[in-house]
Amino acid sequence: MNPTRILPDLQCSLLCEEIRQEVNGNFFLIGVINFIRVPQLPVVAFRLCVFNRWAAGIGQFTETVRLIAPDQTTVLRKGDVKFALKDAALSATNVTLLQQVEFKVAGTYYVEVLVDDVMKLRYPIAVIHTPQQQQGGQAQPPAQDKPSA
Repeated sequence: MNPTRILPDLQCSLLCEEIRQEVNGNFFLIGVINFIRVPQLPVVAFRLCVFNRWAAGIGQFTETVRLIAPDQTTVLRKGDVKFALKDAALSATNVTLLQQVEFKVAGTYYVEVLVDDVMKLRYPIAVIHTPQQQQGGQAQPPAQDKPSA
């Protein structure tokens, strides 16, 4: 008996700055993101990319990628991609572009990856506000001890 549909496994999901594809079909990921450190908020990310690889499935599927705000209910961006796996030995690679994403507050945001409305992975991305040091102000000389008389 041959199965007609097997929900695929999510082999990997990575948030990065850019994804390119070589002539031979291989992908290379630029700037894999562990966290986002910014000098001021709000800030707009021109483009974020989510790289997902699916394996061990059979059938036609819809992948959904969502970027969730720290309140864990607000969906900042959502992308859907339809894909098919004809054989369980094959894999499918999907790239979702999240453009003009505004991060209004520091905190933990979440990337959610679903296939046919089944949550496969949810991972945190911290947005850290690190104000820049003031430059241009004159440094105060260190205080000197007065000799005792």
